[in-house]
Amino acid sequence: MLDTPVAYKTLMCLVCGWIYSEKDGEPDEGLAPGTRWDDIPDSWVCPECGVGKIDFTMVEI
Repeated sequence: MLDTPVAYKTLMCLVCGWIYSEKDGEPDEGLAPGTRWDDIPDSWVCPECGVGKIDFTMVEI
């Protein structure tokens, strides 16, 4: 039996609006395409405004 792939999430910084796409990753920040949000260290901060992961929310785009 094959597992159904989990859809990629898109998350947005609630402070500055910067968007993180799991599908695209953020190579400039060392996050390869396909990097899941849960796999990003809790110490990571938004590259635009410096807030932590807690200030991001999932969005539909």
